[in-house]
Amino acid sequence: MNRFIKYTNYLIAFVLAVCGGLVYWFAYRVLPQTSGTVGLPVSAAARVVRDAQGVPHIYAASEEDAWFLQGYCAAQDRLFQIEMFRRLAAGEIAAILGPQGVEPDLDARRFRIRRLAEQHLRTLRDEDRAPIAAFARGVNAFIERNRGALPVEFSLARFDPSPWTVTDSVMVALSLTRNLTNTWRDEATKQAMRSIGDPKKVDFLFPVRTGDEISMGSNAWAISGARTASGKPLLANDPHLQTAVPGLWYQVHLKTPQVDVAGVQLPGLPGVLIGHNQRIAWGMTILHYDVQDLYEVRGGPVAQERETVAVRGGRPVDAVLLVTRHGPVITNEGGRNYAVRWAAALPGWFEYPVAELNRAGNWEEFRAALKRYPGAGANFLYADVDGNIGYQAAGKLPARKTWNGDLPAGPDDEWDGLIAFEDLPSAFNPPSGMLISSNQNPFPANYRHRVHGNFAAPYRARQARAMLSRQSGWTAARMAQVQKDVYSAPAHFLARQLAGVARSRGAGSPQIAEAGRLLEAWNGQMNADLPQPFIVILVFQHLRKAILEHVAPDKGAQYDSQMGQAIIERLFRDRPAGWFADYDQVLAKALLDALEEGERIQGRNPANWKWGAYNVVRLDHPVVGRIPLLGPRYRWGPQGLDGAPNVISTTTARVSPSMRFIADLADWEKSTLTLAGGQSGQPMSGNYRDQWEKWLAGDGIPMRFGAVEGRVLEVHPGK
Repeated sequence: MNRFIKYTNYLIAFVLAVCGGLVYWFAYRVLPQTSGTVGLPVSAAARVVRDAQGVPHIYAASEEDAWFLQGYCAAQDRLFQIEMFRRLAAGEIAAILGPQGVEPDLDARRFRIRRLAEQHLRTLRDEDRAPIAAFARGVNAFIERNRGALPVEFSLARFDPSPWTVTDSVMVALSLTRNLTNTWRDEATKQAMRSIGDPKKVDFLFPVRTGDEISMGSNAWAISGARTASGKPLLANDPHLQTAVPGLWYQVHLKTPQVDVAGVQLPGLPGVLIGHNQRIAWGMTILHYDVQDLYEVRGGPVAQERETVAVRGGRPVDAVLLVTRHGPVITNEGGRNYAVRWAAALPGWFEYPVAELNRAGNWEEFRAALKRYPGAGANFLYADVDGNIGYQAAGKLPARKTWNGDLPAGPDDEWDGLIAFEDLPSAFNPPSGMLISSNQNPFPANYRHRVHGNFAAPYRARQARAMLSRQSGWTAARMAQVQKDVYSAPAHFLARQLAGVARSRGAGSPQIAEAGRLLEAWNGQMNADLPQPFIVILVFQHLRKAILEHVAPDKGAQYDSQMGQAIIERLFRDRPAGWFADYDQVLAKALLDALEEGERIQGRNPANWKWGAYNVVRLDHPVVGRIPLLGPRYRWGPQGLDGAPNVISTTTARVSPSMRFIADLADWEKSTLTLAGGQSGQPMSGNYRDQWEKWLAGDGIPMRFGAVEGRVLEVHPGK
């Protein structure tokens, strides 16, 4: 028996040693070199200092060297993410994932992302191409130096990345723009619903330029020194995007004789898109102006483009794409083909003024850089060390002549060029001492061009303005409290309506009476440990269903996820004739249905329900998280969350603050930036999820800009 135990222990030790060796070989061995010396093709000696969060602070002799080293560092930390960005943009996911990637690939290819990128590169200015080309060389330098020791995802997925190209970076920019501007889907859905429903009621559900659309988005604001403790401005920004591991943003600090800039950028692009330099700080939110229109294909020249999608473990899929003078045929409704016209497909659309933006030292230079900004239309907030604050809308936005763009366009509905930059909304040093953008509609009612877009309801902007107006003496630390705010005006409105209905129609139902008491006492805060947010959100869902069944029962499912709470509030606040004979009866039924659903999910007593048991985030590492036994270690959550749609801290299972940034123009060292997870995408890195708890709590992490201590990689010219 002793011998059996002895050899069993030997066997266990051997298995553990083998497993440890495999983990070391595939996971730890491939972690990037962040200290010591390395020879790379730079023009002069450089240093990369990694701080406690793993953020690279790049000190280089030239901007070109800095962009090169940014590409090298991004590849060290995020190479697999960068590779997947490229494949998603180009429609080449199926070659890695197999058949499940075919539909996403075909969808990307219908938008002709690679063809558009190649088209734009033919007209790209040399000064715009230079940073992208240097960044690509940096990515490729890392790949070549680490063949055979690439991040663990490549070993597990059994493929190697191809060399990164300038085209790939442009495709990443185009893909992000596409993801943020898919308004053609709304137009197709509206057309389908109008074909069977009451057109006026359908139009009510698709309000033009009023800002009653679904409010999932970002926040940014700047306040002047008159409102701060230091007498200098503060600027805050928290873009709300899809929650993922690793997160969307990559933090970096670039310092050369020409520029000293810190902030975040997409991992596949150079420079800093959101951040600050020595003189100015800036943030951004998406404008949501409509840059896509559908056109019914009614004959005329149609070109054909053939695409072949490689499929791992299967046969290639061939497809023929139809392209009209307006753009590619993208959808079919009722037997009719529709082509999409997209501003990003216009000749000369893509420019890359990020280097110019990073060097800007005042309002005039900042606006000069934004004049060439192409992306999805954006709202930029600005502050500088001289005490100025500003707002500027930017982007290449189509000017429409005669129609709003919310339905498939007629054959004569052509764009009248682009809106001149000088005509875009702008503000500088307003008397209020504050400027706020939460994706709301910034265009005035008497604007000279016809405006359409999925602008957010104004709830978040109003709440931010109310909070910032209540007091003065703001500091960066106190500003974080505004970013964490979870008051929901539409949910609070509905709760009061439901409480009234419960009082008048809840007799005989203890559950409705209890729900009414809970809702009447509620203050509208969407906290994870409260039952009221859960009740109200369930009611919203049942009201949405009732409205859609009333308007277009056969097509409503297409619209279900898009209806904003603002539209429901408007309907039940104004109670227009022709919709429901008894609005309170509709509310009472929705409340009863919601309570029955809640009971199935969380038990009979509504007082014991928790919003955080329903509003949860679950994140898996896209590759390692799927490995049996090992995977659970790289799964985050389930984690109950404060927040909801239409609150400043818009936090749901799908969307959350992708990062939180606060710039203190009085002292850059008091600025903070927190990522939703960590800087590194390498699962064995200590910086893989070290910011997660801070992010959950809404706490800021100091954003180092002056002297930085940490691991030092000395770079000398070489191969």
